[in-house]
Amino acid sequence: MKKRGAMADEFLQLLKAVWTQNPVEFNGQFYKLPLSYIDLKPTQKPHPPIYLAAFAPAALARLAKLTEGWNPTFIPAAGMAQMFSSIQRMAQAAGRDASRLELVVRANLHVTDKPLGNDRAIFTGTMGQIQQDTDACKQIGAHEVHFDPGFEPGSDSLDGWLKRMEEVRKLV
Repeated sequence: MKKRGAMADEFLQLLKAVWTQNPVEFNGQFYKLPLSYIDLKPTQKPHPPIYLAAFAPAALARLAKLTEGWNPTFIPAAGMAQMFSSIQRMAQAAGRDASRLELVVRANLHVTDKPLGNDRAIFTGTMGQIQQDTDACKQIGAHEVHFDPGFEPGSDSLDGWLKRMEEVRKLV
């Protein structure tokens, strides 16, 4: 367990090397890649954006130093704003342009017919309540909200999934 953070740091370095170098070779503490030619490379330059769903302080620091953004879930908008501000300060302290970090919120949906109370989890409740959560994410500067109806009743069928996503599309 104590090695997980160091392993994650090194894996991100390896991933970026594989995406940007040819030939590529990597000799880390945890990962080894002999001199190799790996094609096709991603079209995004220098590499695809990396977003972490980090919550622990060490993971948030990793995110601030090594990634393009944060992908929180189940955190109320006010908490996201506070945590993202902290991430941006850490990025700036690491010599990065904090304004380039993105906030991409994962919205695990649970839609109900009747409104839930004030203590409800974010993106749960009626479509009106979910609209309020979406608006709150816009207000705190979220770059995107990724709606996931995967745990919704009916999401086990393509028709159920598409029906829910069409309802959600009207919110944005």
